[in-house]
Amino acid sequence: MTDFSAMHQPQTEPGIATAEDGLVILDGPNGVAVTMTPEAAEGTGRSLISAAAAAGQQILDRDHPA
Repeated sequence: MTDFSAMHQPQTEPGIATAEDGLVILDGPNGVAVTMTPEAAEGTGRSLISAAAAAGQQILDRDHPA
């Protein structure tokens, strides 16, 4: 039987990105892999950095309310 609760937990390990034949491959946990064009990878990277900063600020705001 599959433990679906474990599938919905946030990942704590980063994915690993590599370049191969002009594409970017992002290997994540549990065998997840995404192949992107360089442009899509750059956009994803910018989006991830922005979202990570926002999430970090949300944690600070939650843990230290004004």
